[in-house]
Amino acid sequence: QVQLVESGGGLVQAGGSLRLSCAASGRTFSSNAMGWFRQAPGKEREFVAEIRWSGGTTGYADSVKGRFTISRGNAKNTVYLQMNSLKPEDTAVYYCAASPMGPWVKYDYWGQGTQVTVSS
Repeated sequence: QVQLVESGGGLVQAGGSLRLSCAASGRTFSSNAMGWFRQAPGKEREFVAEIRWSGGTTGYADSVKGRFTISRGNAKNTVYLQMNSLKPEDTAVYYCAASPMGPWVKYDYWGQGTQVTVSS
């Protein structure tokens, strides 16, 4: 069974920073990519950022480019999201997701989410 555990959410003032962490565990689990998504109240879940292990390719939503950075941890299946210059519109529950090893990136596994609240 695969488990993803996020941490690092909280309350921060606009302009501040937070760092989210996510670790995926499972005895035989291997991933080809991990990503972050978020869901604000009354809105659909949206893509934030991802990193693909092959080549270390990263991708970001336009709304966070230049402010957020996704990176891989030293431990296997670990990923971070450094969030700088936070804005009130970044307020959401942030979810970590993992794509199992295979020819495609498909986020089949999800964490429970961590709340990020940015006050104005």
